[in-house]
Amino acid sequence: MATANQIIVPHLWYNKEAVEAAKLYTSIFPNSKITGETVLNDTPSGDARVVSFELIGQKFMAINGGPYFTFNPSISFFVQFNSSADADASEKLEAAWKKLLEGGKVLMPLDTYPFSEKYGWIQDKYGLSWQLFLANQKEEERQYIMPSFMFAGEKYGQAEEAIQFYVSVFRNAKQGHLERYPKGMEPDKEGAIMYADFCLENQWFAAMESARSHDFQFNEAVSFMVYCDTQEEIDYYWDKLSAVPEAEQCGWLKDKFGVSWQIVPKEMDKLMANGTPEQINRVNQVILKMKKLNLEEIHKAYQEG
Repeated sequence: MATANQIIVPHLWYNKEAVEAAKLYTSIFPNSKITGETVLNDTPSGDARVVSFELIGQKFMAINGGPYFTFNPSISFFVQFNSSADADASEKLEAAWKKLLEGGKVLMPLDTYPFSEKYGWIQDKYGLSWQLFLANQKEEERQYIMPSFMFAGEKYGQAEEAIQFYVSVFRNAKQGHLERYPKGMEPDKEGAIMYADFCLENQWFAAMESARSHDFQFNEAVSFMVYCDTQEEIDYYWDKLSAVPEAEQCGWLKDKFGVSWQIVPKEMDKLMANGTPEQINRVNQVILKMKKLNLEEIHKAYQEG
C-alpha cells in the first residue's frame, strides 16, 4: 500500500552515490521511479546533488553529502512481498534479494523463520539495510516498505518509550502489533521488545530491541523529513522532538533517542523544482545559516532579486 499525502519521508545520506543508488533501487522494486534531481551549491560538502524517488509508491530522498555519515543496521527498511495479493511474491522477493546482495553482505540468511516462511536481512553495497519478508495477509493497512528502528547497546530497553513518545507527538498515530521476548532468549531480557510496529501520520514504522553485541547506533545517515504546512507546525515539531542542541542545523535535529529528523516546509520541494539556479542558491545559503527553518525568511530569499 502506498502512503497517500506522505508527510514523513526517509532521507538517505550518501558520499557520492545517491543518484546511482536511487537508480538501482527503482530498478529493483515495482511501481518505482526517480521524480527529481537538484544541485545545491556551496554547501559544507561542496556542491551536493539531491535526488527524490519513489519505491513501490513511497517517497524517498537521497543526497550526495560527502563522507560524514555511514549507514548501519540501526535503521533498516522492511519490504513486504504479499503472497495473498501476488502469486509471484516469493519469486519477486528472491529476485530483489539477489540484486541487493551484489556487492553487499548478508546479515540474516534468506530462510524460513518462525515469523515468516521466507525472510532475510541484507546490507547492500552502499551499506543500507533491508529486511525482505514474505507475508500472507489479506489486510493491506501497512505500506509495503516500512522503516525499522533497532534499539541496541545503550539504547536497549528504550523501544517502548520511543514508540509511546512518537505516537504522542505525531497526528494520525497509533500503536500496532507488539511482541515481547519470552523467558530463555538470553541475552535479551524477558519482556523486551522483540517486534513492534506503530503508525505516525498514517505511515507505519517498526521497532525492535537486541541485547547482542552491536557496534552501531542511530546516526544522520538515515533521517526522516517531516513536511509542514505552516511555521506553527515547524515550531511544534521542533519543540517536541529536538533534544540535542548541538545537532540543530539547517532544519535538522536529533531527538532524545538519537534519531535524526528534518523539519521542513512542504512547499520546499516546489520551490526547488520550479526555482532558477539563482533562487535555489539564495534559499540554500539562507538555510545554511539557520537552525530551525524560518518560512518567512526562506520566501524572502526566494523572491528577492
